Amino acid sequence: MILKVPLRLVKNIVGCFFLVLLLFALYMRYDYDNWYRSSGDRALARMNFSIATTARTARKDATLIMLARNEELEGVLSSMRQLESSWNNKYHYPWIFFNNEPFTDEFKARTQEETNSECRYELIPKEHWDVPEWIDSELLETSMRRMKSQRIKYSARLGYHQMCRWNSGFFYRHPALEDYRYYWRVEPNVKFFCNLDYDPFQFLADNNKTYGFTINVYDDPLSITTLWPETMTFLDAHPNYLSADNSMSWLTDRTLRPEHTEAANGYSTCHFWSNFEIADMTFWRSPQYQEYFEHLDRAGGFFYERWGDAPVHSVALGLFEDNSRIHWFRDIGYQHPPFINCPDTPNCNSCQANIFTHSWSVINEDCRVNWFKQMCESRRKHSTNNNLTSEEEEICRQLYSIS
Repeated sequence: MILKVPLRLVKNIVGCFFLVLLLFALYMRYDYDNWYRSSGDRALARMNFSIATTARTARKDATLIMLARNEELEGVLSSMRQLESSWNNKYHYPWIFFNNEPFTDEFKARTQEETNSECRYELIPKEHWDVPEWIDSELLETSMRRMKSQRIKYSARLGYHQMCRWNSGFFYRHPALEDYRYYWRVEPNVKFFCNLDYDPFQFLADNNKTYGFTINVYDDPLSITTLWPETMTFLDAHPNYLSADNSMSWLTDRTLRPEHTEAANGYSTCHFWSNFEIADMTFWRSPQYQEYFEHLDRAGGFFYERWGDAPVHSVALGLFEDNSRIHWFRDIGYQHPPFINCPDTPNCNSCQANIFTHSWSVINEDCRVNWFKQMCESRRKHSTNNNLTSEEEEICRQLYSIS
């Protein structure tokens, strides 16, 4: 027997279904708004900032750098094309490409076609890339199996561990960078959304800044469980390396993601996402950082765990550098999936203003509010510190009512 359902009933059921979907979407939007408002990021998004400017001067001793494989050529070209058209076609900074294998003639020819700037193609020395002799091969294999079972991203790829180690402690030592002070790190398959009418390298120099970022997120605490204990061991031996205007409260925050801080043995896991960096290599070349990296390297966490260059860079900056010398490049529209920095300015297109991600699964990974909270609190304590830009001063006034 076939049950006949009246057409009107079917329409009512379908209508109710779509109504439920609409109500669910509205609820999710309300829930997202509440989270966004409570985190402070909504206030950040609504602020209106002037676009940074710099006086036109001679080019700085700076370069664009990219670590890439030959098979990533199409992604390399995509990133180059966007950055050239939005910015570097006005400044003509050189590109330096690094690889642990020789670049192909095709890679060289096609990348050079994308720019009028000089391109250099550099081989990474084996002693900077290979697994060091003090790493126990059996323990390494056991550790990688354990991390894979814990679903730690990329942990089963030995090359990823090597890359993180190289980016942490060797890239700035390469002979190709000896004559440069500043660099802009670019990766394959990233997006740049904004036309940039000033020189970020000159901006760093003019404003006494060491490091610039766009995205500030949490890490997987299981990938760095011993990074903070090893850092504290190093700091106990070198207490004089701690900056008076440090970012310890950002590194150890327990308010927003206490489970992360607990799992990482005291480290909040907040870090600058280092696939985008505009920075002064003087910091990496300093005795403090060099000794810190050597300590971490000997501890083995780049291989027995999955220590990334992002948390290593961030912890070092947070401890050894004044936090006022670290800058959020809010006006540089940038995407490395799944995260986005998209300012609401006339110079930007092709991205949704003020959005952090398109993925609900990672919406709570934004750590910017922690960064600005500690930056502004530090300003309150160090009232004589005049190193904040007018934009950063405005963040403190509007977001935290610090006059």
